[in-house]
Amino acid sequence: MKSRCFLLAAIFATLLFSTANALNICIPGGTGKLGQAVASKLSQHKVTVLSRNSFLASTPSRVSNDFGWMGQAFLDRNPHVSIRDWDGGDLLDIVGCDWMGWQQDALKPADVVINLVGGYTNQRNMATERIVRESISTNPNALQITVSPTEASLRALSPGMMTVKNKRLLDCEEMVKQNCRNVECLRLNAYEIEKSCQAIVDAVLKVTSAVE
Repeated sequence: MKSRCFLLAAIFATLLFSTANALNICIPGGTGKLGQAVASKLSQHKVTVLSRNSFLASTPSRVSNDFGWMGQAFLDRNPHVSIRDWDGGDLLDIVGCDWMGWQQDALKPADVVINLVGGYTNQRNMATERIVRESISTNPNALQITVSPTEASLRALSPGMMTVKNKRLLDCEEMVKQNCRNVECLRLNAYEIEKSCQAIVDAVLKVTSAVE
């Protein structure tokens, strides 16, 4: 009887410690392969993925290639993950139905913000500026992890106009470095999902270690 009580007490203490050290993690643009891999690995934490259309991102089957998609099956397997609408930095092209208030719901409580916004158009800059601007006003102490592809990955993923695209990546990184207190800029191989995922998780775990 005593051993059983001791075991239950130990389990309870472990769960309490785990909950106390859980992080709130916000992932703008996290509906892609890398975002899904990262979100799955962070199962000890609460993960909120920001999507421009959370309804389409969570349907059982993909219905549009214009927006990111995680799928209901993924969310069922990962109950610590939720999807939240946001404006994506472009207030003139809002497609989500419930985008207002994302700053308070997802950004303000975040310990870590992982910017996985894709694409190499000006949309990337607008989204990064939106994240930085709102972080300054609502949550300046969060760790900002900005993820970009290596130059070789970028050349393979999106050939052409390399000078312009590289400048956009650098501009986004500089924007974060100059305006945020806690910054980690990662250049990762877009074709090595598992390795890139681990690099992001390792950066997040630094925060966990600091909390402990």
